[in-house]
Amino acid sequence: MTELTTRNRFENSTMAQLEERPNETEMKSMDANRYATKKTIAQGMLDIALLTANASQLKYILQVGEQHQFYKLMLILISLSIVLQLLVGILFVVIGSLNINKQHDQTAAIILNDVILVVIFIISVVNVIISGFGIEYSSQPLRLIDQHAKTP
Repeated sequence: MTELTTRNRFENSTMAQLEERPNETEMKSMDANRYATKKTIAQGMLDIALLTANASQLKYILQVGEQHQFYKLMLILISLSIVLQLLVGILFVVIGSLNINKQHDQTAAIILNDVILVVIFIISVVNVIISGFGIEYSSQPLRLIDQHAKTP
């Protein structure tokens, strides 16, 4: 009888371990959700870097003021880029909260991903235009640049 009891205990513990262990399909879906979350965080970090660069450009253009040849255009483009980046940041928070293991969240995530892709493309085009019209950096303070411009 002890042999039979030991066998039953072994079978019960083995069955319990199998029930606790998720199957391969569940593991794959969990990995996909974790990947998507990490991807969203990485994209968010890149967005923060671009936002910081645009804030610096905005500071420069405001310091230079109307003296910059394309002051109004640069002010509008930099402001547009910052607003769009804030929108993308909000969308990242929303998409990061979705669980792609659920069908309803998968559909929402696909739509949000497409929207984010389009907005990021627009941000990229705006920033290329900003670079084209030039933010000229100098190691000298702005007041020295102004003084040199006034002297013949």
